[in-house]
Amino acid sequence: MTPSPSAASVLDLAPVVPVVVVSDASRAVPLARALVAGGLPAIEVTLRTPAAPDAIRSIAEEVPDAVVGAGTVLTPEQVTRCVDAGARFLVSPGWTDALLAAMRGAGVPFLPGVSTASEVVALLERGVREMKFFPAQAAGGTAYLTSLAGPLPQARFCPTGGIGPTTAPEYLALPNVGCVGGSWMVPADAVAAGDWGRVEALARAAAALGAPRRAGGTCR
Repeated sequence: MTPSPSAASVLDLAPVVPVVVVSDASRAVPLARALVAGGLPAIEVTLRTPAAPDAIRSIAEEVPDAVVGAGTVLTPEQVTRCVDAGARFLVSPGWTDALLAAMRGAGVPFLPGVSTASEVVALLERGVREMKFFPAQAAGGTAYLTSLAGPLPQARFCPTGGIGPTTAPEYLALPNVGCVGGSWMVPADAVAAGDWGRVEALARAAAALGAPRRAGGTCR
C-alpha cells in the first residue's frame, strides 16, 4: 500500500528521504521506481532545475507507490505550482511568514527549514513541530541537535546537508530526528548512465539504516 502523509508524518515514511536533482524529466520515473523498490518511498525532487515540476508530475502520475515531494521551495508561487503538479509534501531550506502561510494553506505536509534555536522556537510558536534542519553538518550536526533536544523536545527534525551513509546512523539515533535527507543513493554518474540497479541497491542499504531503531519502536 502506498504510504500516505495524511496517515503518517513524512518523517516516519522511511529513515532516509532521497534529495533528488532531476535535469532530464524523462529519467524521473525510472529513478523513482528504483528508489521505491529499494525501500525509500518518500522522494524530494528539488526545484533546482527547470525539469523539476515535470519530474514531480511524472512521478505522481506513473509511480503510485512513491510519495513525491518538492524541495528547495522558496516562494508561495512555487508552493502552488508544485502541489498542482502532484507534490504530496513540501520542503524549504528556510522560511518566512509568507512562505509558511502558503505551505500551511496548501493542504499537504511541509517541512520548513531551520538552523537556529530561535527559528525553532518561532515555528513552535506558530504550531509547527516538524522541521528540516539545514545545512545539518555545517550548522552543528548531531551535537547541535542533541543540545536542542533538552529545551525543545517537542520539535522533530529531518536533518539535511552534508549527510552520508556513515553519518546518517548518528543522526537517526537521536530522539528528535525522524529521518535524514541525502543524495548519496542517487549518484550523478549512475543517474546519467541509467544504472537503476545501482540506485536500487544504494536505496536498499539506506533504508536499512533505520531498521534497528524502528524495530525498537522509538519512532512516533
